[in-house]
Amino acid sequence: MSFGVLRLIVGATGNTGRSVVSTLSDFTQKPNHHLASYRLVAQTRSASSDAAKQLASLPNVSILEKNWIDITSDWLRENEVTKVFIASHNEPTAFSEESHFHVVALNGGVKRIVHISTIAMNTRPDFRAFYPRTHWAIETMLDTKEFKGMIIVLANALTLVKEYRKTGKQQPLSLMSPKDVGMGIIDLNDVGAFAAYVLASENPEGHNGKRYVLNGPEDISGQGIEDLAKREIGAKVEHVIYKDMSWLDDVA
Repeated sequence: MSFGVLRLIVGATGNTGRSVVSTLSDFTQKPNHHLASYRLVAQTRSASSDAAKQLASLPNVSILEKNWIDITSDWLRENEVTKVFIASHNEPTAFSEESHFHVVALNGGVKRIVHISTIAMNTRPDFRAFYPRTHWAIETMLDTKEFKGMIIVLANALTLVKEYRKTGKQQPLSLMSPKDVGMGIIDLNDVGAFAAYVLASENPEGHNGKRYVLNGPEDISGQGIEDLAKREIGAKVEHVIYKDMSWLDDVA
C-alpha cells in the first residue's frame, strides 16, 4: 500500500486533538477520498496513556512520543509533514514555545497549520489573564506577511465542562455565563472535527489566514446549563455561581 504525505496532530490526546485524529482517520478509510491511505502522526508526551492507546488503534495512525517543543525543521522535512494541527498548553511559557514551533514549521516546509485559540471575545492584549493575551500575541504573529497563506486560526467561542459524579458529592457549579443571557456553547469534539475538515480540504487556499469563531447550534443561558446539570445528575444543583470570573485571579 502506498502512503501519502503526513499530517501531524500536536496535542493529539487533548480535548480537541482526539476528535481531529479520529475524523482524519475515518477519511483515510474512504476509497474515493483524496486522503485515502494518508499517514497520520499523533503526538503525545506519553504513548502509554489510555487516550494514546485508543488513538494508536485507529487506521493509519501512529503515535509519536515526543515533547512537541523538541520537534525540529529537519524532522518535519524528513517525514514530509505538510499540514499540522496544534492545540498547545495554557502555561506561562505558551507564547515562547508555540511561536518557536511555528517558526520551526515554516522552515520545515509545512504548508498549513490549524491553531486552536480560545474564547474570541477574550483574545485581546488587555485581558487580565495571560492565556488569552498569549493567543492574541500568537495570532498577531501569524498575521504577518511571513506566515500569510500558511496559518488558519480556530477560535473556540465557549466550551461546556461536563461534571462527572464519581463520589456522589456535588461541587459548586461555576459558570462564566450570566443566568439569563444565552451563549452558543459548543462541544469540543465538534471543534476537533471542524479542524479535521479544514486540514482535509482539497482547496486549502480558501482558508488562508482565516479565523473561524465556532458556536453551538443554539444559545443556552446559565439557567439552561444548570437545568442540564440537574437532568444529568438527577438532583437539584445545590450551589451555582453565575458570571464567575474568579479563575482570573489564578492566571492573571
